[in-house]
Amino acid sequence: MATEGFTAGMMDLLGALKPMAVRRLEREIEERVAKIPTSLNEYGFDPYGFHPDWIRRLMLPSALIYRYYVRAESHDIHHIPEGRVLLIANHAGQLPLDGAMLAAATILDADPPRLARSMAEYWVPTLPWISVAAMRMGVLVGTRENCISMLKAGECAVAFPEGVRGLNKPFSERYRLQRFGLGFMRLALATDTPIVPVAIVGSEEQQIGLVDGTRAGRLLGMPALPITATFPWLGPLGLLPLPVKYHIYFGEPMRFRGDPNEDDATVEEKVEVVKSSITAMFARGLRERDGVFR
Repeated sequence: MATEGFTAGMMDLLGALKPMAVRRLEREIEERVAKIPTSLNEYGFDPYGFHPDWIRRLMLPSALIYRYYVRAESHDIHHIPEGRVLLIANHAGQLPLDGAMLAAATILDADPPRLARSMAEYWVPTLPWISVAAMRMGVLVGTRENCISMLKAGECAVAFPEGVRGLNKPFSERYRLQRFGLGFMRLALATDTPIVPVAIVGSEEQQIGLVDGTRAGRLLGMPALPITATFPWLGPLGLLPLPVKYHIYFGEPMRFRGDPNEDDATVEEKVEVVKSSITAMFARGLRERDGVFR
């Protein structure tokens, strides 16, 4: 009993020592997560392994980064409709911080809050502990079956069609969209799901990539290896992204009609419409910002 009392006292003391901004953010996360529309079973899990308690416990670091490190601003987030939707965004920055910031935006800034379910690379389930944490936080491996199931259930799914091509591109290619995969468009056609294009301005400068490290990463069993102005030269510290300011733009929902099994050329025409919208939002974001850090 004495040990339990001491532990409780220490926890209360640590809580009291937290900065007021952190305590406010914890309360905000608690309130926002409670409003996320989702269906939970008697054990508190949804059909895909998500558990709200994991978001409440683990989201604070990304929320702090969102609010105070990259000082993210979301623009036109009201364009996210109710029900099923695909958020299609650019991917950059050597490390997938952009995905975490997009997920933070949909919880902290959207009304009502939405759980943006990112489609993870196939190697994520091979990572000890991280694979479980990702699932509990709403992330799923990006198989066609998983995507269709979630969209039919009215979920908000996120895809980065550039994949590793965008994430690992050199700094000289910033704000130039790489080739998009066609899978997301076939999913939208198959499930009659609206697409909301998303342009993340800021992520393209968070790490100064020197070369494409895809081949080096594959030798290590990873999709890519960041090779930047600071990594691997400065060790783990070199992975710290620059404190650039994020601006996340949400375009108006797009609906496409057609056969999901159409030939690639026909689907590519529809994909180009989405890419053009993201490129236009790039231009807007670069024009409106005062600089990389503002």
